[in-house]
Formats: sequence, structure tokens, C-alpha cells
Amino acid sequence: MAGRGGESSGGGREAQRVADELRARIGQVYPLGSFLPAQRALAMELGVSRDTLQRALRELANEGWIESRRGSGSRVVKVQRIQSSTAKATRVRGQVTLAPFISEAFEQPEVTLDVYTLTSESLDAHIRLQSERIRGGFISPQRITLRMLLPDPSLPLPYPRVKENPDDSRMRARLRLITETHTASLVGALRDLQTEGLVPSVDVHVRHTPLTPTFKLYLFNAVEALHGVYEVIERPLELDNGEVVTALDVLGLGATLTHHVKDPTDPGAPGTVFVDSMHQWFDSVWNHLSE
Repeated sequence: MAGRGGESSGGGREAQRVADELRARIGQVYPLGSFLPAQRALAMELGVSRDTLQRALRELANEGWIESRRGSGSRVVKVQRIQSSTAKATRVRGQVTLAPFISEAFEQPEVTLDVYTLTSESLDAHIRLQSERIRGGFISPQRITLRMLLPDPSLPLPYPRVKENPDDSRMRARLRLITETHTASLVGALRDLQTEGLVPSVDVHVRHTPLTPTFKLYLFNAVEALHGVYEVIERPLELDNGEVVTALDVLGLGATLTHHVKDPTDPGAPGTVFVDSMHQWFDSVWNHLSE
């Protein structure tokens, strides 16, 4: 263990950053069934060592996103699924990630996004992508409003945790670090847009609630919702010091999301009822159970 343990926690964070970047590309840059670039080329592109890249690839393999075989490379074997019963499903042309929904929301003059999630990891990657679209002049929203609900950092969450030792705090510390890092990143990216004069009005609020998320929820511009439950899984996970533990965890990116849209002509339509009820639930937690 001495050799592996010699890698600093900074190296672990760098591997986490690379894993985050690759997750964001899966389903878009790397569709289902495709192969990732060769390790040497990918490490050079991402500006990391082969060891750091291999650690990130092991994490993705443990989560079930890729399958790696010596001599054959790494192949994408899972992408996020979105199920929709509306006509909107045909407009995304089979894309199965969050990206087309967030992209379409940000193409409106006024963007309103309410999010309830375990961590801000998924959202951060998409927010940074939209900020680059704004900087490139491809879209030009005039107002962006984001409210995000996260679990209270002091809450003793049942996951993620080390399976054999529920009192081991390292998984919870890792979750807090991931959440804090990505929350600061996405908040900074949005506020920079206003500071630089690219978006006239940006309003970002993050609150914490004493609830354990059992599902994730995205509400777009008051008319659409994406909802998905977290499935608890058992998987090997490599900690910053190189130790591999058996973890009980949930994979937000792996959750199947259901897509619901309000019908402006029918207040009793299933999509309308679902979106309205989720808005009422979000507002109730925001106003009464968060700070």
C-alpha cells in the first residue's frame, strides 16, 4: 500500500475531475457502443498522466459506464436514459442525456431552473457547457434564475458509505468535497456571465434541506420536469489514498429520468398535473425546510 498511498489527495481529486469530464461526454461525444480514444491520446487531451487517467477509467468501469479490455480499449456500455411520452421526445432525435433539455431551456430569453439533487456534479458540467455557448454568441438569454436544493452537509446520509463500516466517514467527506467543488464551479460560471455583461440578470440561490434525496428533479421554465429515482447499488470505489472499498452508493447519472410537459390547453392532463405538483413540492421544501 505504500506505493499507492504515496499518491496525494490532490492526485485523487485530479482523477475525479477527469472522471467527471468523461461522464459528461458519455452519450454525447462518446455514444453507446463507441470506444473512447486511446489512453495516450486521451491523457494528452485532458492534460493528465496515464496513471491518473487509468484511475478515472477504473471508476467509470466500476460504475458500469464503460467496459475496458486489454488490447481493445474502453467501450461505452451504458448511457443515461430519458423516457418521455410527449412529442418532445422526437425532437431530441434519440439523444439520451440531460444535455438537449438544458440546452433548449437556455435557448429561451428567460431561463428558470429549479433543481433538487444529491450533488451538483451533473448540473455543473451542463451549466459550464451553456456558459460557453453564451460566450460564443450561440445563445443569448437575458435572465437566468437558478434555485438548487441540496441535502444539509451535517445530515448523516445513508449513502454513500462503506458497506462494511457504516461509521467510516471518508465516503461522506468525499461527497461533501464533490458537492462543494461543483456547486462553487456552477455558481461562479453563472455569476461570471453577469459580471462580464453577457447576461443582464443572473439570480442564483443554493439552499440545504434536512432531507435524504431519494430522487432527483429538474424543473425547466415552469413547464417541463425531469424526474428520476436514485437506485442504491454496491460497487468498488477507490479512495484518495488508493484504498479500494466496497461502497453502497447511488449513481445520479445512471438514473432513468422521466420527462413530463405541461399541456397549456388541458389543466387535467397527466403532464400538467405532474409538473404542477412537483413545483408545489419544491416550493414547499424551499420555503419551509431549507436554509
